[in-house]
Amino acid sequence: MDDTTPNDARGERPYRVIQWATGNIGLRSLRAVIEHPRMELVGLHVHSDDKAGRDAGELCGSGATGVLASQSVDEILALDADCVLYMPQGTDFDVLCRILESGKNVVTTRGDFHRPANLDADTRARIEAACQRGGSSIHSTGSSPGFISEAVPLVLTSVQRRLDRLTINEFADVSSRNSPELLFDIMRFGSDPGAFDERWFSFGRASFGPSLELVADALGIPLDSVESGGSVAVATEPTEIAAGTVPAGGVGALRLEVTGLRHGKPTVCFTASWYCVKNIEPAWDLRATGWHILVEGDTPLDVDIHFPVPDETYASVSPGYTAHRAVNAVPVVCAAAPGIRTTIELPQVVAFLG
Repeated sequence: MDDTTPNDARGERPYRVIQWATGNIGLRSLRAVIEHPRMELVGLHVHSDDKAGRDAGELCGSGATGVLASQSVDEILALDADCVLYMPQGTDFDVLCRILESGKNVVTTRGDFHRPANLDADTRARIEAACQRGGSSIHSTGSSPGFISEAVPLVLTSVQRRLDRLTINEFADVSSRNSPELLFDIMRFGSDPGAFDERWFSFGRASFGPSLELVADALGIPLDSVESGGSVAVATEPTEIAAGTVPAGGVGALRLEVTGLRHGKPTVCFTASWYCVKNIEPAWDLRATGWHILVEGDTPLDVDIHFPVPDETYASVSPGYTAHRAVNAVPVVCAAAPGIRTTIELPQVVAFLG
């Protein structure tokens, strides 16, 4: 499968793409579509009044496109498009069904569709029915979950004949991120560890559990259960970061753990260590931003993936890790059979860089 594969009557023309939402990820996706040699931006949906009516290229720092941002769902749905890159802060299933019913395929960085069996039964039935009515498909992807929790593990386990345990470790140094609201208000860095709400870690099961189950299902070793939890470590001294000050004794690192169990043993696991200071208690193994994957089996592998990006440019580069995979997935999703399509069902996503 390559980027010239016809989809219905598309022939050799570019893929007509709509960008839906323009947060950090959406803006990077928007620019990637504008610059892609085999894609044509035909529409842009935005939520805020200050973006409505502005040229898409102006919003993402590219050249003028002639495509103006719109807040109207009806206006966007009336456009002739092959695919919608759906990237809002939350999923509106009513709107999503309308998109699919209109015959537009969807690639989304929302995590709802990594494994259809994890969806609420009624919601899944609605989405599948919308896909059948529109002859469209939908796929969830991104960097994490997505690339690191599905695509990479499937490649690494392709040389195994026995898997004892697969462990994905994610590390993120957020000290250079100048976003006080995100770091202090949402992630609760700098807060009193005794008052830290452990329920904060409960999202791990919903966010990463479906990917772990998908991989296990594909390998023929389905999981019996998925558990999530986490812990915090505190700064040992006051530390200035880009977003402000982390006091001594305040939360300086968070560790999220999602464990897929088979026959009572951890089999497919994901751990995320996010930190804004390195001098912490208890002392954790805090590696540079990136991933460490350990495959324990009859053909063991130990793989490190680092992001060689300077602190001063990290904020401008990091959205691409999520957005670009979604853009690169457009051709295979457009060519897929109608329905919710997973990483297992789709061909390998191959970037066209010509």
